[in-house]
Amino acid sequence: MRTLRSLAIAALAATFLMHLTPPAAAQNQDYFIPNQPKASPVPRTARPATRPNAVPGGTGAVAPGEAEAPLPMPAESDLPPAPELPPVAKGESPPAAVIGVLGVPEVMRASTAAQAVEKIISERRSKLNDDAQKEQQAWRDMQQALANDRGKLTADQIRSRERALQERITNAQRTFRERNRIIQEAAQYALAQIERTLVSVIRQVAESRGMNLVLHRSQVALNVNQFDITPQVAEQLNKVLPAVVVPPEGVSPSAMVAELKKMKPTPAPAKPAEAAKPAAAPAQ
Repeated sequence: MRTLRSLAIAALAATFLMHLTPPAAAQNQDYFIPNQPKASPVPRTARPATRPNAVPGGTGAVAPGEAEAPLPMPAESDLPPAPELPPVAKGESPPAAVIGVLGVPEVMRASTAAQAVEKIISERRSKLNDDAQKEQQAWRDMQQALANDRGKLTADQIRSRERALQERITNAQRTFRERNRIIQEAAQYALAQIERTLVSVIRQVAESRGMNLVLHRSQVALNVNQFDITPQVAEQLNKVLPAVVVPPEGVSPSAMVAELKKMKPTPAPAKPAEAAKPAAAPAQ
């Protein structure tokens, strides 16, 4: 039983770093931290079609390697009559497309605000990792000390020290997960400020060039330099947004916003207008 307890504690200590892995970034946020390697997307497998003879409550099991039979398409003669299409009023033709090309990752790498955020978030993540490594080493030392003293301790003392070690591991994991969550929220808070301004800057630069359609550079196989507005967007973004607000270390964005609201003076309520006095009666 003692051996099983020790193994359980060792396994818990060895796997605690798994909880510190940052959550997957939201869609279209792969450019948040410039110069970071982009994670390979996990291939999404198509959901197999349900077999025609499957019934609710049945196993529906398929042997490994056996492909699901696709559902047969009904013959067109078996379908009900198609609805008649009513005429559609003629609308206005869209304007001629004036296309621009934009490289969002390049803009983010050139953004001074994004560079500052990258530095701050990287430092906080590095500090979190260092603290986690030190804590893990402390667990190993405590476990080794327990193994060395096991022969001199009573059963109650052994259980007490094992329980103290397990409680320390559990509390540390909770603390590291909370710190990691706050770091992620701070990064997202800073990114939201950049994205909000970037959208307006892209529209402003495109309108100044007479463009009414802007495509991502990664989606264009070939274009000429005159179509590319990436340098202009990056320059304008740095002018209007040289830096963003990043919550202090250990403070979540929601807590920071709540604290700022408390510090902001509340305007005094307006005094109600005095009731109009009745007009004096005319002299007799």
